[in-house]
Amino acid sequence: MTRASRMRMVAAASMVGLALAACGGSADDDGAPSDGSTGTGGGTTLEMWVFAELHGELYEEMADRWNEENPDRQIDLQITVYPYQDMHNNLQLAVNAGSGLPDVADIEVSKFGNFVRGSNPPLLPLNDAAEPYVEDIVQARLDLYSRDGNIYGYPTHVGGMVAFYNTELLEGAGIDYTTIETWEDFEEAGVAYNEATGKAFGPAPTEVTFVQSLILSQLGGNLFDEDGDVAVDSPEVVEALELLAGMQESGALSTIPGGSPDTEEAFGAINSGDFAAIVYPGWYTSRFVDYMPDLDGKIAIAPAPVVEGGEVLTIGGGGTGTSVLADSPNAELAAEWLAFTKLSPEANVAVWEVLGFDPVSMAVWDDEEVTHAEDNKFNQYFTTNLFDVLNEVRDGIGHFEAFTHPDFPTVDSMFTTSVLPQIFDSGTPVEDALAQAQSDLENQIG
Repeated sequence: MTRASRMRMVAAASMVGLALAACGGSADDDGAPSDGSTGTGGGTTLEMWVFAELHGELYEEMADRWNEENPDRQIDLQITVYPYQDMHNNLQLAVNAGSGLPDVADIEVSKFGNFVRGSNPPLLPLNDAAEPYVEDIVQARLDLYSRDGNIYGYPTHVGGMVAFYNTELLEGAGIDYTTIETWEDFEEAGVAYNEATGKAFGPAPTEVTFVQSLILSQLGGNLFDEDGDVAVDSPEVVEALELLAGMQESGALSTIPGGSPDTEEAFGAINSGDFAAIVYPGWYTSRFVDYMPDLDGKIAIAPAPVVEGGEVLTIGGGGTGTSVLADSPNAELAAEWLAFTKLSPEANVAVWEVLGFDPVSMAVWDDEEVTHAEDNKFNQYFTTNLFDVLNEVRDGIGHFEAFTHPDFPTVDSMFTTSVLPQIFDSGTPVEDALAQAQSDLENQIG
């Protein structure tokens, strides 16, 4: 039975993940239609909901491996692939109704806060099942899906923010990307590139908050104050967005088709040479390989720019936390299988080899037979190695506290639908846009 035949696709929506921007209402993968499903075989049936078919393929592979290693605890994995928004809406409706729930579900990071509110979340604490693996897992990514000491979701990748540079374009403009260390360096290179070519160096964000979150983390800022109240007009938030707005004014940045680098329109623009520098999570390697074939052999991966003097070098961008529903009649088995599927060394090797994502297990980061394999399509595409870059900054991986706040989904939506378009599309002064957002959010959240 083929993998495609093992998954059900509900309300098929081609390329659904590409219409989203991970970490601020986005998916870290695209969904595509698949045919009917009968699952992975005999054993205890586990129903799983996902919003990315590629994730489903990985889960099926890990279900097969689990069954090989656990002949007395076989599972029959039944995966349903929904479009992104539909899946999260359906999961929320099922939680509210207390019925119709799957055993396991992927929950995208910007939606996760909706499912861990209050003292009795509908998700199963996963601490015990994680115990055999946690020593090698990037703690910041576990923290992302944890509340009050309980792990409620297992991460898919680190998503460490890095910089992707088009070496051919930069060399033609006389720019050496290896000299870019700080955001000041980045802007200077961007201005020089714009003057030499008439094109923007990188994209200004309008529908995704990755770069804003990175700079804000490097500044030691947050979107909420010490009491947990919304504080989007804080000095650090103003500084982060004024830095980006200043780069747009200087010509270093310009808006990108589709509103973020992770759209079909953006892939075309980047592939044709309209932008030379993309600061994005490490999982964006898959987008270059899959959607920008003309840039094969031209893209270098380097550390993301930093705020001079700051301790945070990078943060994880985007993500999917995979959870077990507390009411599942097979919760214990589901938790053990999920820990094996998301946290084990073999699972994390598959995350890199199948998905092209930077795995959450540091043990894999140190295994050069895996990370530097010559037959790996990602290693063949890029001129530098993703893991060389990640290991360079591994001690400076920060955790953006705002991601774990229960009101983050609401605040992030305000930025992607209002604040960023006002600033970068309409030219609204940063302080004015943030003051209005602060007032609106106070009224909305209460």
